[in-house]
Amino acid sequence: MSKLLEINNLSVTLPLPGNTLHVVRDVSISLERGQTLGIVGESGSGKSMSALALMRLLPRSAIADATTMQLDGLDLRTLDDRNFTRQIAGPQIGMIFQEPMTSLNPVYTIGRQMTEGAVSRGLLSGKQVERKAIDLLERVGIPDPAGRMSQFPHQLSGGQRQRVMIAMTLMLDPTLLIADEPTTALDVTVQAQILDLLDDLRRERQMGMILISHDLAVVAERSDDVAVMYGGEIIERGDASGVLRAPAHPYTQSLMLAIPHLGMAPGRLGAIPGTVPSLVSPPKGCIFAPRCSYRREDCTTARPQMRDHDGQHSYRCVLETPPTRHAEVIPLRAAGTPVGQDVITATNINQVFETRKALFGAKRQIQALDDVSLSLKRGETLALIGESGSGKSTLARILLGLAQPTSGQVRMLDRPVAELAPQERAAFVQPIFQDPYSSLNPRRRLAEIIARPLQLRGEKDSKVLKQAVGEALDIVRLPQRLLHAYPSQLSGGQRQRVAIARALVTRPAALICDEPTSALDVSVQAQILNLLDDLKAEMGLTCLLITHDMAVVHQIADRVVVMLNGKVVEEGPAQQVLKTPTNDYTRNLLAAAPRFEMTNAEVAS
Repeated sequence: MSKLLEINNLSVTLPLPGNTLHVVRDVSISLERGQTLGIVGESGSGKSMSALALMRLLPRSAIADATTMQLDGLDLRTLDDRNFTRQIAGPQIGMIFQEPMTSLNPVYTIGRQMTEGAVSRGLLSGKQVERKAIDLLERVGIPDPAGRMSQFPHQLSGGQRQRVMIAMTLMLDPTLLIADEPTTALDVTVQAQILDLLDDLRRERQMGMILISHDLAVVAERSDDVAVMYGGEIIERGDASGVLRAPAHPYTQSLMLAIPHLGMAPGRLGAIPGTVPSLVSPPKGCIFAPRCSYRREDCTTARPQMRDHDGQHSYRCVLETPPTRHAEVIPLRAAGTPVGQDVITATNINQVFETRKALFGAKRQIQALDDVSLSLKRGETLALIGESGSGKSTLARILLGLAQPTSGQVRMLDRPVAELAPQERAAFVQPIFQDPYSSLNPRRRLAEIIARPLQLRGEKDSKVLKQAVGEALDIVRLPQRLLHAYPSQLSGGQRQRVAIARALVTRPAALICDEPTSALDVSVQAQILNLLDDLKAEMGLTCLLITHDMAVVHQIADRVVVMLNGKVVEEGPAQQVLKTPTNDYTRNLLAAAPRFEMTNAEVAS
């Protein structure tokens, strides 16, 4: 294979008032034609910034520098921005961005956004480009692809928008594809379909691919080589199997211990203590030293060099022999917690929506929920799983009292939910939404955000509010010093903890969590799942968990309800459903879920 991409000593800095943020430091990567390089690491590690530097999409004030940056033998540093945009960005390097809502233009149709790149470059005629766009939409699993061409982004679900982004990137047949969290918003079956498509295109076109993901199972299945980033540096790299199944660096080992596994008994996950260090003043020594359990005195005096490990991969550490760590299964605190009476019941719920294809088109009915019944018992975690469009979120809104069903009834503590005042419902059950970026008011400080539910209930005493907010922060293990911070100043995991604190400040009996960990790194996900287990043990918390991650279901759920096309197709104890499913659809979901199972011996280096 010929070398497609070579980058040496890439650094990215962001000037700040009176200081400099060192976002990426001395990153070197290479990629052969037809191969996939996986890049993993926590939020703030520099994964996306490295990709944006390659695409010249950094913030205006950012400064990027590299000793080598070549694509297929062409020195990219010699191109001005105009020629780079015309010749490289799109036709040679395509990028699938993580957040489709900010990447798609809300005022342009899907068809226009799919075709304008190829048309403006004169690559295809109008009819050819339309046929190719429809074909690609069909290949990424968009139903009625021809009809979708005239629709706008807001008319598609989150998963469908992500698929449109993937199809749009493939329109120009790039030789290098950068996929930044391409499957975060997708169900496991669609995720497998998209990854299979990307693999097929990579083989057909000998396309190189950089896969940036926090899902280590996906990276392990789909990558040839892996680079592990932390604090703006690559701390371990090499063959994917070697790096992920026999990690040498203590940080990579810690990531492995934070992953819930379908093949192992549920237990406390190995969350990494502390947070990613500030990159304003990177330490002289090892960037991971403050959080490392193997820290020595010489870890803080000089930056470690990359050292070879068994000829398979290299790692940046002062330890000549990698430490040995074994996966120890520590029982969940809430394991075996008895469940009590039904606290929320849904009986024969039907929900029918009316829609029309055009402004003056004929109306048609969509059956979103079809005779759905379920119960949520006190002190249990019930997982609700199924593909996009199966009715999970619609059912959650009805259970919260935010929507009224066409027919059927929801009861809370044996009272019809329709008879409860909004304040009564909010006191009993609270939601935690999937995206803490959009569910937290960016103009409010944390203290104001967390106190808001109490204020809506009529609480005005500042002392009571301050005490309640402080207790909520303690519950979710956030320091009090963050009380006056804004959401933009927090990491993704910290934002999600704030969302949980806001939900818990009224001390509800139940939580309804819609994909609470889908956008989180595995280390932060481990902290959140351990936290939910603690809250269940300490407070007897009841939880409805909507998720597409089967390993998370295995980790935390007591029971499982599987939905398909608005119907419940399987229900039962979590471990029974996951190990011996009786419905073909459930079997398909489990078969599509990426797996990365490790034994104790494999966790040891």
